[in-house]
Amino acid sequence: MASETLRKTVFHPRHAAAGARFVPFGGWDMPVQFTGIQQEHQAVRGDVGLFDVSHMGEVEVLGDDAVAAFNRLITNDLEAIPDGQALYTAMCTPAGGIVDDLIVYRLSRQRVFVCVNASNRAKDFAWIVEHLTGATAHDRSDDYAQLALQGRNAQALLDPLCAADLAALGRFRCAETTIASHPCLVSRTGYTGEDGFEIYMPVEHGLPIYDALLAARPDLPLIGLGARDTLRLEMKMALYGNDIDETTTPLEAGLSWVVKFGKADFIGKDALAAQKAAGIPRRLVAFKLDGRAPARHGYPVLDEAGAAVGHVTSGTRSPSLGVNIGLAYVPDGQHKIGAPIRVGVRDRVETGVIVKPPLRPAR
Repeated sequence: MASETLRKTVFHPRHAAAGARFVPFGGWDMPVQFTGIQQEHQAVRGDVGLFDVSHMGEVEVLGDDAVAAFNRLITNDLEAIPDGQALYTAMCTPAGGIVDDLIVYRLSRQRVFVCVNASNRAKDFAWIVEHLTGATAHDRSDDYAQLALQGRNAQALLDPLCAADLAALGRFRCAETTIASHPCLVSRTGYTGEDGFEIYMPVEHGLPIYDALLAARPDLPLIGLGARDTLRLEMKMALYGNDIDETTTPLEAGLSWVVKFGKADFIGKDALAAQKAAGIPRRLVAFKLDGRAPARHGYPVLDEAGAAVGHVTSGTRSPSLGVNIGLAYVPDGQHKIGAPIRVGVRDRVETGVIVKPPLRPAR
């Protein structure tokens, strides 16, 4: 796709001025790095960093009982949380495959705000409209910009600018508030394993909020998609299109904790219950490799005879650990922590071990 046909976020001019290197991603011209992936990764792990995630999509669900209406579309239980809280969930097909993984914000009984993955914006909205009853869905993706401020010093930076009491805003809590007097939704969520916030704002308020953050800290590290990927991979956070899709179920992907079989009926419930009863055939595992060559998406997982029994979904060299890490689907029974793993990397076999996620402690 030619760069001139790619969409640009409202922050694109700021990224270009900061020397970003851009790549196409989900139809967008997005910064992959500024100063370098290793440096940006370590900035988030040890300090704080600012991400532009405005390519993500937003859907607003409205109705007299929007909570109950949308709850039928997701595997997690929106009824189990109060207003002002968010949850991570899967949205599945009747066969149990993952349409998308979402962050869902329960703002009130009548209003639910949903963040969808960038590559799935149109697909997700069409799915929601087709299956939603008792409420209406509105695609707000072009109305909002989104920033993520992640790292142990995120609260200290945001506190003086934000009208909400961030100290009282617990993990996966959210508040409609202002930053530098501009309206926004702030949530204590993220894709890094660090403390931090995701900020949704009407697009016209995007640059004023961005500039206020940089004015408060002129040396605030800007973080691209490259470090976003290494950060999430160290935590075994799934990337849609790599680790999960409509051919994988939440149970296979290690997301059984977001499948609440005790709740009222939801799309995919019967298929997932049947898979659980019959035995889950494969599992998504985290691994470390011993050699110097990293595993990449699509590389085969091999048995001792050299036959492919699974495949790598994501892989990189961990900036935090200094070793090659990855995620892969392996047959059930071969997924235990400490079990060996063999990966075909180009023309050789790399050996490693299955490890317990996250690969580094979360904060």
